[in-house]
Amino acid sequence: MPKHGKKYLEKVAQIDRLKAYMPREGVELVKKSAYAKFDETVELHLRVNVDPRRADQQIRSVVTLPAGTGKTVRIMVFAEGEGARLAQEAGADYVGTDDYVKRIQEGWLEFDVAVATPQVMGKIGRLGRILGARGLMPNPKAGTIGQPEDMPTMIQQLRQGRVEVRVDRTSNLHVPIGKVSFTADQLMENLTAVMEAIVRARPSSVKGIFIRHITLTSTMGPGIRLDLTAAQELRSA
Repeated sequence: MPKHGKKYLEKVAQIDRLKAYMPREGVELVKKSAYAKFDETVELHLRVNVDPRRADQQIRSVVTLPAGTGKTVRIMVFAEGEGARLAQEAGADYVGTDDYVKRIQEGWLEFDVAVATPQVMGKIGRLGRILGARGLMPNPKAGTIGQPEDMPTMIQQLRQGRVEVRVDRTSNLHVPIGKVSFTADQLMENLTAVMEAIVRARPSSVKGIFIRHITLTSTMGPGIRLDLTAAQELRSA
């Protein structure tokens, strides 16, 4: 097993590893336990009782974080005509189809999220292997395919801070909820929004316990276990 450094061990000593903290306590503790010189991302990790191999137990949703992500998002919009015009007016970083398809095939990938209108999906379908492997392929389940008139709203939400909630092959969810530089109130707003979305996304075929374990952590910091009941009862004001 890899050895942890002195700073990490000092932070671990401040955490009761057997305790399940109330959400607010966990948020305040994750801020205190971050020690890197950069602005660490605060991450929420959940172990859920689903079988990701079953189509009826997939979890995939998008959440707009009230306090944002703390990250500048570069947006690529695949659109033509009215959709392209509206995307440009809404402030998308890159807008187009044929020229960008060619550039991406040649290795250009200087964007963080890709949005498309249904009308051009036939043109960008050839990029599936490239974009899909990086989680960048527009997908209706991820909220990244919309009609031309939807472009301004989609771009605004992405700018504000929209994250994807998606179960992985090991039945875990991993969601960024902000930065350690955020206030505790901002992190609580984002945590609440994500937890509400996850509870709503519970597959109807899941019986018994849905969420088995919740951990809050920063990029370099130790994990902080959250109280399951309290976290699932979070509601926006």
